[in-house]
Amino acid sequence: MQITASMVKELRERTGSGMMECKKALQETDGNIEVAIENMRKAGMAKADKKSGRIAAEGRVVIEISDDGKTAAVVEVNCETDFLSGGDEFISFVTAIAKTALANKPADIAALSDMTLDGSTETVEEARKEKIAKIGENMQLRRFEILETTTGSFGSYLHGSRMGVLVEMDFGDKSSGNAELIKDVAMHIAASNPICVSEADVPADVLEKEKEILRAQALESGKPADIVEKMLTGRIRKYLAEITLLGQSFVKDPDKTVETLLSDAGATVKNFVRYEVGEGIEKKQENFADEVAAQMNA
Repeated sequence: MQITASMVKELRERTGSGMMECKKALQETDGNIEVAIENMRKAGMAKADKKSGRIAAEGRVVIEISDDGKTAAVVEVNCETDFLSGGDEFISFVTAIAKTALANKPADIAALSDMTLDGSTETVEEARKEKIAKIGENMQLRRFEILETTTGSFGSYLHGSRMGVLVEMDFGDKSSGNAELIKDVAMHIAASNPICVSEADVPADVLEKEKEILRAQALESGKPADIVEKMLTGRIRKYLAEITLLGQSFVKDPDKTVETLLSDAGATVKNFVRYEVGEGIEKKQENFADEVAAQMNA
């Protein structure tokens, strides 16, 4: 069967694939567009599986808040290059995943991956694999978090596309929150990276590990045990102030702590989430001089 330009055009519009790939697929199926689409999808899934091991440490953080302001979702999706992460197609994909998470409140990544992507008939996982096959980069839905509130308000701050902070704040008896204050606190969290809200929230293992380190440092001074314990108490107090949101000096006014800032406004921070793209992912370090030398020697 003769493969016409209109057939290739239709297949391109329906799959988003290149012209030559579409022409080849039609030739292999004797012009049957439906079979060509099915074969291309199967091939695409295989390509996506092969790319799944490649490091994806770039990407984007997206935050979505429900219309009633009572539910919020923050999502991180990774890709291989910052060029792709800034493209409209990738942005739309991540935003759709965040909306899917917000609407369905999945329990984990596996559950979210099996859900129908917002604005699509495909699941999140099917859409992910198709985009990998089409674009040629590995993409990973890395993590997400859902926060819900009954009395509080949500606010957020996005630092470009690489960092996002979601804050839940309670204003007590006040009927409405202070959007500017929530954003200021979110910006502070982005800049200062506290690990939790207050001292009571510090994980016991984290605190114990720090005590061991500080105690060992204090003992090296050769001072008596009672003096060492006093030194340890002071250093732990300083450490807790550095890692807790309430203990930190407010970035816009270092003369006051965040705790004082909130107290003056009659507000409390109930929870927060801070995502930074690629944090904790071990990136491959490229040495281009060594790479060129190796190629020349080969």
